[in-house]
Amino acid sequence: MKKFTSVITTAGAAALLAAGMGFSGAAAAQNDEGLSDSAKKGKEIAFGRGAGNCLACHQMKGGNLAGNIGPALIAMQARYPDREDLEAVIYDPRDKFGDQTIMPPFGANKILSKEEISNIVDYLYTL
Repeated sequence: MKKFTSVITTAGAAALLAAGMGFSGAAAAQNDEGLSDSAKKGKEIAFGRGAGNCLACHQMKGGNLAGNIGPALIAMQARYPDREDLEAVIYDPRDKFGDQTIMPPFGANKILSKEEISNIVDYLYTL
């Protein structure tokens, strides 16, 4: 009798995660109720296709056309209980992940200001 092993690819896992997280498109993306002004700005930057563009690589609740290159942005406060650690990863991920990381050094390359990174972290902490 043959044994079959189930393999879930990154794309498959991302699709399952998206389905389980309840990504519901525009309705979820517009639900800003309860967010601070800073978190609203951070969400705008993260979802925007300009400087932040987090959705190019990451999945986030409410995000459309999300990428699957980076990890899903869920439980961020639990994953990064020290806010400065998360800010540092966004500022220059090479310090934590090495020079081979494909995440852009948003702060080090002046793509985002420290205030914009702080706004993004405020938003990510709501996920």
